[in-house]
Amino acid sequence: MRVRLGSLKKIGIAAEGIAVFILLCILISPESDTSRSAVSDEAQKDYIKWVDFDVTAEAMEAAYECDLDAHENGVDVGFVELLAYTAAKNGGKFGSRDLTVIEDLYETIRSGEATIDELTRDLNYYSYYLEAYSAVLGGFVGEYEIETAGEGEEGDTVWEERYGLKVFSPIAKGFEYSDYDDFGAARSYGYQRQHLGHDMTGQIGTPIICVESGYVEALGWNQYGGWRIGIRSFDQKRYYYYAHLRQNYPYAEGLEEGSIVTAGDVIGYLGHTGYSTTENVNNIDIPHLHFGIQLIFDESQKEGNNEIWIDCYQITRFLSRNRSLTEKIQGTKEWKRVYDMKESGAKAKETG
Repeated sequence: MRVRLGSLKKIGIAAEGIAVFILLCILISPESDTSRSAVSDEAQKDYIKWVDFDVTAEAMEAAYECDLDAHENGVDVGFVELLAYTAAKNGGKFGSRDLTVIEDLYETIRSGEATIDELTRDLNYYSYYLEAYSAVLGGFVGEYEIETAGEGEEGDTVWEERYGLKVFSPIAKGFEYSDYDDFGAARSYGYQRQHLGHDMTGQIGTPIICVESGYVEALGWNQYGGWRIGIRSFDQKRYYYYAHLRQNYPYAEGLEEGSIVTAGDVIGYLGHTGYSTTENVNNIDIPHLHFGIQLIFDESQKEGNNEIWIDCYQITRFLSRNRSLTEKIQGTKEWKRVYDMKESGAKAKETG
């Protein structure tokens, strides 16, 4: 049968009109309220869906040193703002030249030539990088109290108020480890997937340290991670994942879901458990800590297809400057930190 082009157009227009009519009927129908509301709510949600974190350890170090000077001299700019400005300038890709950008920016603000608000008012994507980097690094720098060795008898300690880095390397001080940037590498156990974390190879039993203060959100066995711990930051933005912990004795004594933990605490011990549906099995060839950082801008991103895991290799390089000193508890398998720390966020969580 032959149909002229004009007839085809009329048929197409008619079909389109019928489809629109049917859609309107569905949307108007009382029975579709829930579906329509869900679609509408999802459409209205405005939050970051993905973050490529490519800030180098050297850039974090440079911004951190500027932050310390700014705090001491009353300059209104911080660690995250300096990095966000630089990322907006370089498209989020950091190199050696960006250290000069950070230092020049800080000197401009320090000298009073301009404020960070003035310099970023019309800077494309600055607001995006500020929000994204605040989610990654927001709990890293601030005020805290730390216990230090006193000048009196051996074992005597005193408390000092400080401003600076209040997060720690996930590996305790004095314990050797090796690593490289393995984020995104292929994994095949269970199904083909990408490695969404950072592996730090070391000896079985090495104390694993809480990087940032928060509360234990997950604890127990997972067939991929073995014995693992998930710790959520108090601002809810970061979820720290520690996996493949030691067989038979994976966790620090007393640790349980809901526990409040302070940055620098011993939370577990390095091992090679996992890759098994049966609990307490060593199926990982090389003992190591799998360390991951997940960003959460909306609770719908916590689990499922919308998860945001960042490459944290450069972060672990930066944090290697701050490793928690631990000591063995004689007669046990336990280790504990030598010098304790206090944070206002932890106090608020405990009393609230």
